Amino acid sequence: MEMSLNPVRVLKNDAQEEKAEMARMSSFIGAIAIGDLVKSTLGPKGMDKILVSHGRQAGKVEVTNDGATILRCVGVDNPAAKILVDMSRVQDEEVGDGTTSVTVLAAELLREAEKLVDQKLHPQIIIAGWRMATKIAREALTQTSQDNSANNDKFKEDLMNIARTTLSSKILHQHKDFFAKLAVDAVLRLKGSGELHAIQIIKKTGGTLDDSFLDEGFLLDKKPGVHQPQRIEKAKILIANTPMDTDKIKVFGSTIKVDSLSKIADLEMAEKEKMKDKVQKILNHNCNVFINRQLIYNYPEQLFADAGVMAIEHADFDGIERLALVTGGEIVSTFDNPSLVKLGECDVIEQVMIGEDTMLRFSGVKLGEACTIVIRGATQQILDEADRSLHDALCVLAATVKESRVIYGGGSSEALMANAVFKKAAETPGKEAIAMEAFARALLALPTAIADNAGYDSAQLVSELRAAHAQGKSTIGLDMEKGKIGDMKELGITESFAVKRQVLLSASEAAEMILRVDDIIRCAPRRRVPDRGYC
Repeated sequence: MEMSLNPVRVLKNDAQEEKAEMARMSSFIGAIAIGDLVKSTLGPKGMDKILVSHGRQAGKVEVTNDGATILRCVGVDNPAAKILVDMSRVQDEEVGDGTTSVTVLAAELLREAEKLVDQKLHPQIIIAGWRMATKIAREALTQTSQDNSANNDKFKEDLMNIARTTLSSKILHQHKDFFAKLAVDAVLRLKGSGELHAIQIIKKTGGTLDDSFLDEGFLLDKKPGVHQPQRIEKAKILIANTPMDTDKIKVFGSTIKVDSLSKIADLEMAEKEKMKDKVQKILNHNCNVFINRQLIYNYPEQLFADAGVMAIEHADFDGIERLALVTGGEIVSTFDNPSLVKLGECDVIEQVMIGEDTMLRFSGVKLGEACTIVIRGATQQILDEADRSLHDALCVLAATVKESRVIYGGGSSEALMANAVFKKAAETPGKEAIAMEAFARALLALPTAIADNAGYDSAQLVSELRAAHAQGKSTIGLDMEKGKIGDMKELGITESFAVKRQVLLSASEAAEMILRVDDIIRCAPRRRVPDRGYC
């Protein structure tokens, strides 16, 4: 009896499977490629990337060195690369900065893992070594951190240093003192609430970055309607999201049959009466400012003008959410119960000129923390990148206000962690020690990349850095201005403990997750069947 030699197919046609070595190889290559992509943006001398869009936004150009922005815009197909992209996005949402560091560290860990797997070390042993190394690195980081939150002056100096350090690797590097002060002032106004939503950033082309300023109040990029009051004191604000454009007949896709034009006039009158009733209901709230997220047509605008109410239409969505927060009002859509509606309040609403544009400034708002940072700059790309840089600084400062411990930057914390891991690895019997050493080497890849990006001799600098830390000089890091090692304490290069801890934990977890993979299955796409109405 003849046996068939055809292999048994378990997976559907067109489904692909990559096993063991191939799967691991695919993961390593994808992750390392992503790490190399953003590595050149690391540090104060990092380079920028130009991202050019295709498709719907064809030709849109972004110039950035923000790791999360680069990775979000670069479409990746490799599963391991996707994990790193997600990880950098979480880092951005969680603490706002360190997106490049976390990606580079995870990629370097996998680069080291690739060598260890080639030496026939099992992935589970590597992971066990990494976990021990992460624990030691975290303990070393915690021990070296300082908390100055009890001393206000010292803590403010820490915040200034953190803001300067964060901005030194961004486009705002030239004006870092100026913007560091802006960011610190804005975050200190929050009084520890961490409600970053209360800080509004408005971008206006024209002028230079130096012309940016912090405005204590809320700015809305709108104008009041025609013949309405241009300035209001003791404002009572009704914030709404309701259609105010029904005073004209707008019937889409339906036919009205009438036997005379006067009937149409009657319909128009009926619509107008409905609108008049609605405006009257709004005026019953005793508000002197009405802000609507939707359009306000000419007729209701005229009614508001007659009543001496300032009516503002099309307040942008984000703006209106924030406006409700800072004025202490609520967004309403129905107007039948004026007694239940909470009106927003502020001292003065007046018009101000910024560049060539007129805006409304709400001064003395209920939420005293609220403020607006206006960024000026030569082109839209510069403004967008300045906005991203400032956002990173604000997030880091807000994280530091919550978790007030700080550490020294410039590669000193990485060298310190690597030193602690190397020390422990030397005392650890077993194969895990090899994985721990690999972890320490991956940590040292960060100061190496920072030095490489500046065109300095990274091998020389990093070996000097390691030697200094081995002698117990824990504040020594890389001085990128002089191209030597220097004391970070004297230079005031400070970073947030929360950001650095998140970088360490996220990178090791993501790298471990990718290393565990030994099989990649790609499912076949579902075919479109012509007789189901698809073409």
